[in-house]
Amino acid sequence: MLHGKGFSSSNVKRFRQFYVAYPIGATLSHQLSWSHVVEFLKIDDPLERSFYEKQTQLENWKVRELVRQKNTALFQRLSLSKNKEDVLQLSAQGQEISSPKDILKDPYVFEFLKIPEGQITSEQYLENHLCDNLQQFLLELGKGFTYVGRQYRMTINNKHYWADLVFYHRILRCFVLIDLKINEVQHDDIGQMNMYLGYFASEENMESDTPPVGIILTKNKDELLVEYATYGMSSQLFVSKYQLYLPDKAELITLINNTLKTDDDK
Repeated sequence: MLHGKGFSSSNVKRFRQFYVAYPIGATLSHQLSWSHVVEFLKIDDPLERSFYEKQTQLENWKVRELVRQKNTALFQRLSLSKNKEDVLQLSAQGQEISSPKDILKDPYVFEFLKIPEGQITSEQYLENHLCDNLQQFLLELGKGFTYVGRQYRMTINNKHYWADLVFYHRILRCFVLIDLKINEVQHDDIGQMNMYLGYFASEENMESDTPPVGIILTKNKDELLVEYATYGMSSQLFVSKYQLYLPDKAELITLINNTLKTDDDK
């Protein structure tokens, strides 16, 4: 039986899903299109669905940006280091940014570079590809990041040093320095980043700026080495991994469910 344009079997199925997921009285922002809603309806877990609804509104994601963030398991990646209470808050409110830890991901996902594993031959090679795909890189970094420059020169006692990538975070009001490593991060890499942070705090910060943040992005990291190498250092320095492929979402979901279950058992 024909009911007119737009009433295909797939759309009718989505209409029913919409009625179940958003009963009478539930509202969605006028910012969201039906195409957005269709993507939300594909998410079975209500916590995850709620997160993407809130985050889409907060960051004004287009549908393709929403799809990309779903495919890279953004909700699960942000939830990994959180307890149950924080996961529930993330779902209900989206990602709130009030401290440097709130802008971190581990791992970062660079699948948009379309670089096969083993093809990255140097940090310069990775940097070039990230800058060539700056819009998608900024999407992965998250809300608030603005690009400042690459190979940012710092001169200390007539010797030059260069930060790979420099951003400014509008919400935290601070510089964010990113150093790229294609191998496992070493203790001297951490010491070097700490020096960069000291330089920016003294030479680049304006009176209204907060302390700079340093992020070392590395293919691999030894957690114990990082813990010891950062002992007593600024809490503004972080080491995170990156990967060139989409994460195993099922594995991440299992880890999150274990966190929620563990907290319930306490």
